[in-house]
Amino acid sequence: MNLIYNGPTQGPLFVFAHGAGAPANADFMEKIAVGLALRGIRVARFNFAYMQQRIDNGTRRPPERAEKLVVQFGQLIAKLNQPMVIGGKSMGGRIASLLAAELADDKVKGIVCLGYPFHPVGKPETLRTAHLPSIQQKMLIIQGERDKLGTREEVQSYGLPKEIQWLWLEDGDHDLKPRVKSGFTHQAHLQKALDKMALFIISALDVKTLDNPL
Repeated sequence: MNLIYNGPTQGPLFVFAHGAGAPANADFMEKIAVGLALRGIRVARFNFAYMQQRIDNGTRRPPERAEKLVVQFGQLIAKLNQPMVIGGKSMGGRIASLLAAELADDKVKGIVCLGYPFHPVGKPETLRTAHLPSIQQKMLIIQGERDKLGTREEVQSYGLPKEIQWLWLEDGDHDLKPRVKSGFTHQAHLQKALDKMALFIISALDVKTLDNPL
């Protein structure tokens, strides 16, 4: 599994997984990785096996079952073998949380999910939350208020653990993007998300200073 690194070599490590339909070098992934790197975080991105096969062969492949993706993520963590925060965009964040719920490895200190897929689009009754109370690590979820995979109104009715930290972005969609008429901008939302993520990662890893503070 090839890794794409951004940020200082000795910076606190964030392992960042992609969503179901876009690879590790997708625009959203790139913006988050570079933004965190500027805040002193070392980011490691990777492609799950199905996505790498799609890239190598040029054929469209659906994601593998969650259980297989959890195993792949777990193998990567074992290989890195150092304190880290893990997370991802959409599906990647869900897989990170599923892994954390069953993980005995104390190297993982926290989880960050960007646009968590609480349910499939159009199926609000099919929740993906049963494992969340089992997570012992610190957890941050950054969500757009009108995300079709979990709006603020929907999520606040789920009775999720109070220990979860949240950043709700006004009028944001699944990519945290607000509508023009809202008066908010995607760039501002991403900067707000990056600031929150950097502080969370530093806190979870108990890092006192940044190599490259802004």
